[in-house]
Amino acid sequence: MHPHVILISVGTNIDRAYHTRQSRIALEAHFSDVCVSRVYESEAVGFDGKPFYNLVVRAVTTLPVDEVCHRLKQIEKENGRVHTDKKFCSRTLDLDLLTYDDMVTTTPVELPRGEILYNAFVLQPLAELVPDTLHPVEKKSYATLWREFDASSQSLWPIAFEWSS
Repeated sequence: MHPHVILISVGTNIDRAYHTRQSRIALEAHFSDVCVSRVYESEAVGFDGKPFYNLVVRAVTTLPVDEVCHRLKQIEKENGRVHTDKKFCSRTLDLDLLTYDDMVTTTPVELPRGEILYNAFVLQPLAELVPDTLHPVEKKSYATLWREFDASSQSLWPIAFEWSS
């Protein structure tokens, strides 16, 4: 089985430092060659809630895309995530598969994930972590997409994050 490069968005606004650390531990247990962006803090988008910690993870897997999605949901559940009908709400851990190689699909999830292009808390860490990687549809690098993004529309800032508690 040949390896696939995946990019995952991580977000939490409940016990943020703990769940950020737990996400990395779990992702390293399920995937290989895990690299992380800096951790950013951002205001809640779409609802009135506590600020989030966000980062992007690059990893390698031999799993098919549907199994990757299943593992991410399993990690969320193990960390107390309760899925509701509300799109915008507080959460212990939110793991979204952003890309799987250069796959473009809507099944089992939308790839590349649409929010890459409209959420600063996804695009800025992507531009930092994999600046020269091309977006599978836009065919522009994440660094270029970030330069073209209206960063004044959403505020986020890198924080000094200690990975060991």
